[in-house]
Amino acid sequence: MKRIIAISLSFLAACLHPQEALVAQEAPFGEEIHVFNVEDEVYPPQGCETLFVGSSSFRFWFGMKDDFRKLRILERGFGGAQISDINYRFDQVVGRYRPQRIAFYAGENDIDAGNSPDAVFAEFTKFMESKTAALGPTPVFYVSAKPSLARWNQNASQSELNHMIEQMAKERDDLVYVDIVSAMLKDGKPDPALFISDGLHMKSSGYKLWRERIGSAFRRAKTSRAQGC
Repeated sequence: MKRIIAISLSFLAACLHPQEALVAQEAPFGEEIHVFNVEDEVYPPQGCETLFVGSSSFRFWFGMKDDFRKLRILERGFGGAQISDINYRFDQVVGRYRPQRIAFYAGENDIDAGNSPDAVFAEFTKFMESKTAALGPTPVFYVSAKPSLARWNQNASQSELNHMIEQMAKERDDLVYVDIVSAMLKDGKPDPALFISDGLHMKSSGYKLWRERIGSAFRRAKTSRAQGC
């Protein structure tokens, strides 16, 4: 049913704005962003949602709304996204909304693309600057770069990035570091039972762990929601 809805929205996007849809297909992630725009027209956000923004690990969380059924969810994950892509699309996937909190998952693809942890951290710093300018103290929950079978050789770089952002979170009231690494390891390595056949994306069992860790962070954070929510 969700796949049918997604396909229907894509079709509706092309019908409503054919020229815009053509441009969207030619720009990186443009088609996905265009569908988000149409979704916002069909189901206008009311404000004070929990906004999940990031890459495919959010995009493929098909049971997200069921897992957080007590919250109003805006899912704005797009496959393959790096933090620089989110920064480039900031107004379309973050700034246009008025969420009560933001869950953020990106950085893993940046490392895989060959970017250094320092460079990725700089991009995340830009994101936080944009967030502050647009949304003030709205809290960001940074979900740590996950260990996976396919990218285990990048663990050292991922860990360095995670550490840098964890330290940033200790210095900011509007940033919470959510550690999912320890929960996904078995005998010191990524647990194969958590991953689908590509060794990168997760089964429902992996998302169950994420739901527990992220949900706990939402509940326990000193500043868990934006003012007015």
